[in-house]
Amino acid sequence: MTETALFNATDFPRSTAQAVYREGDILLFNTQADHCLPSEYTGRYHVHILCHAGKAQFSMMEKTYVVEADDWVIWQIGSEIYDALYSSDFDADFLLVARNFLIENNPETVWATKGYVFIKENPVFRLDKKRKRLLQTDFDLMRQRLSESNIFRREILGRTMQIFLFDLWNVYEDAINRQEDLSNVSAGLFHRFMDLVRQYSTSEREVVFYADKLCVSPKYLSEIVKKGSGRPASYWINGYATQEIVALLKKPDMTLAEISERLGFYNPAHFSRFVKKMLGVSPSEYRNELDKRRNKG
Repeated sequence: MTETALFNATDFPRSTAQAVYREGDILLFNTQADHCLPSEYTGRYHVHILCHAGKAQFSMMEKTYVVEADDWVIWQIGSEIYDALYSSDFDADFLLVARNFLIENNPETVWATKGYVFIKENPVFRLDKKRKRLLQTDFDLMRQRLSESNIFRREILGRTMQIFLFDLWNVYEDAINRQEDLSNVSAGLFHRFMDLVRQYSTSEREVVFYADKLCVSPKYLSEIVKKGSGRPASYWINGYATQEIVALLKKPDMTLAEISERLGFYNPAHFSRFVKKMLGVSPSEYRNELDKRRNKG
């Protein structure tokens, strides 16, 4: 991407006209028409990006992804998205969905779980013409419904969201079907496990803790998680814990000892070993890299 100038959200070229936004359960914007960028909404919404032109890049879990025309991108609320950059001609529609609204209008548990796992590993997905047209149609319908005044507005938007989700899982079908199918029971257990991980992983990093919460054996839980995601239970536990660690390491006012204590490590040495294992560098080395990036900026 060296041939194309990239800008962060602060420096991204904009016209003098600025759109006026309000918080809501579901919002739909275009980067060029509305003069805003998807990374301005991470952490508050699930972000769904349909790229038409230009280029972008972002980092997640220490991996950098490139986005180009005909790419489809999803940033889940729990994902740590950073170093987002855009070309001045980056043209994309992006749909913002609040977590509770998405949960309320989830039409099918098994595919929702499959999709969650797949998107976690594949935030950028290349679309062929047929699949892009399908998602564009959903976006157009959503934009139309958002513009309408109706006493059943929330219910209509909920049904429109369900159609979008069915279409989305259809887009991912071939890739997801390469993973081993989940039964309804297994999907439910895996879904509850992931909810517990999001709630407790910053302080509880042992599989036995989650098995006890779910009233199953650690071995059985590990088998279900591995079957459903291709990854062991510890991968998801450590992954979420690492996201929180990265977020805290970016706060210069917190000492390493304070972070270690807050996340329930036995001592700073234990914390340092964990970070080294997950990020490849020690906490102090990671912070030094952050300082270098800030100084370059």
